[in-house]
Amino acid sequence: MTPRDRGTKGEWMMATPLSNPVEPGQKPGQEGMALVLAIMVLLVLTVIGAALMANVNTETKISGLKLRDTQALTIAEAGVQEAMLRIKNGDVVDNLNPRNVIMIFNQVAGSIPAVGTDTTGLATLQTAGSYLNYTTSGKNNSTLSLHYKTRLGVIQRYDDTANPKINGATGTPIWVVTSTGTQGSSSRTVYAEVCRSRFNIMAKGAVTAQVPISFKGNISVCGHDHRSDTPQDTYPPACDACWTATIHATCMPGAWSTDTLTTQGSTKVQGDPNFKIYQNGFYSGPWDALTMTQGDFWGWVGSPIVSGPAPPIGILYLDNDNVKQNQSGDYTYNGGDGEGFLYVDGDLQLNGNFRYRGLLYVEGDLTINGNVWILGGLVAKGKHAVKIANGSATVLYSGDTIQQKLSRYGGNLRTIAWREL
Repeated sequence: MTPRDRGTKGEWMMATPLSNPVEPGQKPGQEGMALVLAIMVLLVLTVIGAALMANVNTETKISGLKLRDTQALTIAEAGVQEAMLRIKNGDVVDNLNPRNVIMIFNQVAGSIPAVGTDTTGLATLQTAGSYLNYTTSGKNNSTLSLHYKTRLGVIQRYDDTANPKINGATGTPIWVVTSTGTQGSSSRTVYAEVCRSRFNIMAKGAVTAQVPISFKGNISVCGHDHRSDTPQDTYPPACDACWTATIHATCMPGAWSTDTLTTQGSTKVQGDPNFKIYQNGFYSGPWDALTMTQGDFWGWVGSPIVSGPAPPIGILYLDNDNVKQNQSGDYTYNGGDGEGFLYVDGDLQLNGNFRYRGLLYVEGDLTINGNVWILGGLVAKGKHAVKIANGSATVLYSGDTIQQKLSRYGGNLRTIAWREL
């Protein structure tokens, strides 16, 4: 090989680039560290991204849980509303039994599960196939239920005029409603205490009239304030034990009139006082007896009907526009068990074994024959003397009975306590 060749080869070797060139100022091997740093940065970014995704998933789950919780609470409140509607409609057994329990099931009528003594089962008002889950199809701890609020076995009542307002003596009974709403995995239970609104009754006596009252025969009238659970067909003096043991403080005259009061035969009239005669002071209308305005009364009692159910049950306004139904008067009831508020714009005759709990208000003449038994109050404006005769008619004043029957059929419901269990 000649020197020329060697030179040429050296020049060729110098012109060939190295496979791993080293940058000026860079030490050999540092190019590997850059790769490691890049991988570490990517790893950190990956971890941050995964954390962000996990956080998003957690927030989504929390949001879903909160939504289901909110829906479950709303469903539970819907259950309370159905329970209140059933009370207002009179579907609930309101028998003042301290052990009374009502259970409402997601079932149709005829498919109610068996329930125990003192318990009544009802089918939900919801449409079959689209039930809200505020009760169950079978009996368990999540079934929508109602019962009286009790203390030491005594039903508690609410009276906003008393102190304390919640007591075992006066006012309207308190119902306890327990409703559990379920949505997915979420469940919320609501406890509510509700009662019917109270009416302020302005009573004057067991029997009140703007005309003379004529008691004849084996008639018993008692103005002492009897308990609402006074057994049917209780007569004085058996009722004396009832009113002396009562927790009510208000007692009325047995008979109150702006005219004369006469008795014949074995009539017994007792009260505080037994008889009371005023020259004036009779009601200007039934609204006075209920301490309502005239406008409120007409809105409350509703439109008149020519003929009502027999026996009369509920809030009834009877007016046949002076078209006589029979020769003895505008309206006649021959027996039966009624309750509520009966307003007759005309004459009324009661015969036979007629039983009534509540308040009767008659604009026309009132005639009572037979074994009529009334617990509550009787008012007659009248055109002629009120005649209570021929038989063994009994009228026992009971403010509590009037209050309960008016509240049951014509009152609104109020919530006095609410909490989540």
